[in-house]
Amino acid sequence: MATGTSAGTGAGTAKGTGTGRMRHVLSVLVQNQPGVLAHVSGMFASRGFNIDSLAVGETEDPHLSRISVVVMGDDRLLEQVRKQLEKIITVVKVVDISREDFVERDLMLIKIDAPPDRRAEIQGLVEIFRGRTVDVSPEQMMVEIAGQEKKIEAFIEAVRPYGIRELARTGRIALVRGSQAASVDVAPRLAEDPAPAVVGHSNL
Repeated sequence: MATGTSAGTGAGTAKGTGTGRMRHVLSVLVQNQPGVLAHVSGMFASRGFNIDSLAVGETEDPHLSRISVVVMGDDRLLEQVRKQLEKIITVVKVVDISREDFVERDLMLIKIDAPPDRRAEIQGLVEIFRGRTVDVSPEQMMVEIAGQEKKIEAFIEAVRPYGIRELARTGRIALVRGSQAASVDVAPRLAEDPAPAVVGHSNL
């Protein structure tokens, strides 16, 4: 299960493969309780879906977290999975935002071999891609870069000849633009368990 891929601004149109399998971005709103993440990822595994990207974090409500999942799959089968996810008591709402007007982002930290005589070249690339150098050692640089999937991938390929020592990516996060936000009245679900025993996305 990969958690290190990302995309950027999207018009929300799922990308197809010509075989009926399409790229879906799911926004899963869940209660902050132990085991929720395992239940959600387990549901995809039981249906044979490989998760391309998964990112989780607290929302504006400390009792809720949002799990952003990117998967490739058939529309009909993914709709079945969505309905199964909504049956999990700690899942508040599942929205496939793939066809909405939404924004996606991915954050990457990358450590690059950067001897003094090549550092200026690498720094030039960092500036072109609007990244930020966050750490420098005698032989290496660590760069932070965020944005669209194609931007992240292009930067990786641009610096690959210099030598990549380590790379970490957050996975994609996404929100629907403007007033189209995939909001939901969560009161009914939260009323069933108004005070979760444990609060915090680290417990998922």
